[in-house]
Amino acid sequence: MNFELNEEQEAVRELAEQIFSSLSSVERVKEIEASDDRIDRDLWSALADANILGLAIPEAYGGSDLGLLELTLALEQQGRVVAPVPLAATTVSGALAISEFGTDAQKERILPGVVKGEIILSAALAEIGVNDPLNPQVQATLVLDRWSLSGTKFAVPAGMQADILVVPARTPDGVAVFLVDTNDPSLSRVSAFTTDRSQVAHVTFLDSPAEMLGNGGHPGERIVQWILDRSIISLCAIQIGVCEAAVKMAANYTSAREQFGRPLSAFQATQVRAADAYIDTEAIRVTTLLAAWKADAGQEITADALVAKWWAAEAGQRVVHAVQHLHGGVGADIEYPVHRYFLWGKQIEDTLGGANATLESLGRVLAKMGV
Repeated sequence: MNFELNEEQEAVRELAEQIFSSLSSVERVKEIEASDDRIDRDLWSALADANILGLAIPEAYGGSDLGLLELTLALEQQGRVVAPVPLAATTVSGALAISEFGTDAQKERILPGVVKGEIILSAALAEIGVNDPLNPQVQATLVLDRWSLSGTKFAVPAGMQADILVVPARTPDGVAVFLVDTNDPSLSRVSAFTTDRSQVAHVTFLDSPAEMLGNGGHPGERIVQWILDRSIISLCAIQIGVCEAAVKMAANYTSAREQFGRPLSAFQATQVRAADAYIDTEAIRVTTLLAAWKADAGQEITADALVAKWWAAEAGQRVVHAVQHLHGGVGADIEYPVHRYFLWGKQIEDTLGGANATLESLGRVLAKMGV
């Protein structure tokens, strides 16, 4: 069995690494965090020019017709520099779903703009309370062949900047997924900020015009689960980069910092803590890449996505905690770069379910599978 990336995948990773590392410095990230938009538009344009935004979009719409695995490699590089761009929301939660389930007209209208960086997408998956994306609270109503939505979706990633939202909603016949133009005046958005300093939106629909994703040929619950699985994998991919970069920062710091005439990295306690963080990072990597590969192979991935998310949540938070501790007093400085990795790690830990909630969901899935 060959676990190595192929030549095309290596090229994607190298290209993404080059773009993110050259355009997303610590100073640039701080500048964007202090801006009103909270998105690095120059970086977004560079990703579009390199066709990173179109990696998994069919060639007919300007993309490269690759898959989720290639997207995870790009998202990993985003996590390494904690770059403030809606890459996962647009390319995974939005564009992948439209590519898979959308009508030809929907694909032609939306996907070329995504590839060019002109259209930002997001999926409104989070729910208030129990936070079960498979049980949406927004209501959809059909009047004279036109759908409209009413209700509120909370903490929508890049929701203030998104041009089109993918919105699960409840119809009289069950769950369905809709596309909503955020420029419609019946829709209102309230800005909020998350642990990792990114901007999200609480979106309220008041009889807002909506278009069903696809032609109704797929059960809505299946579409929501499909989007949720891949959105979870995208979070895990970012967490790989966050943890990998954080561990590298800890290694550099403890090798340069001396106590009792020796580098901190020479002490066994430091070595063990760093080694555990490295192993945790690799566990996130292998489970995430397995889930992404199975997704591209057309296999059932809900359990695999949840396994990866448990590692990204449980092991991810262990890594960012360990890295802060290994930095000593410097790690407590919220202006020091390592603190930003702690914030991103904690945000990913709890997005779409923390470790305990993920484990509970995994148990239900395995029970249904008869495992």
